[in-house]
Amino acid sequence: MKDKQKDIFNCGMELFRSKGFKDTNISDITKMAGIGAGTFYNYYSSKEKLFLEVYAKENEKLKKYMMETLDLNQDPETLVKEWMTQNIKAVNSNRILKEWYNRDVFRKLEQYFHEEVNQNDIAFHNFYTGLLNKWRAEGKIREDVDDELLPAFFNSLVYIDMHKEEIGIHHFPQIIQYLAEFIMKGLTDCRK
Repeated sequence: MKDKQKDIFNCGMELFRSKGFKDTNISDITKMAGIGAGTFYNYYSSKEKLFLEVYAKENEKLKKYMMETLDLNQDPETLVKEWMTQNIKAVNSNRILKEWYNRDVFRKLEQYFHEEVNQNDIAFHNFYTGLLNKWRAEGKIREDVDDELLPAFFNSLVYIDMHKEEIGIHHFPQIIQYLAEFIMKGLTDCRK
């Protein structure tokens, strides 16, 4: 049974990558996987749920790659700037990840995202919390900012990103990059 779910997942990923979310339908996925529609629904309740699983897997691969390729010993501002630059470049070159910035797709997926995806996985909470703690111990982060407040700055970027439509989707992803830079400049100004 796991093989059928894996086949559905892989076929969905391939079709989402080549055709995009909107132009992929369940019948495309089931045809490619060689299964009936009923079998699809045994594993996924909707195309949106399958897409979010595919999206989360692609996002996980991207974050793993970035952790392996970035020099985590750089100064905080440089590291965060490189992190954001790599992230934007990857999103623009990966059709699955890029769907997050597609206004029509985002509207359909936002509800499912809130219900299904652990936001700590997407936000990469543990990664940046570890970095912030390391930078704090090295004296690279302001002492007057509470430890619980530090990760909230980065969480706020995720929430801003999730409300990009209200802000103006045409400003993304540049606004997130600038906000991350401004946050890091404020957090690393140790003269306070």
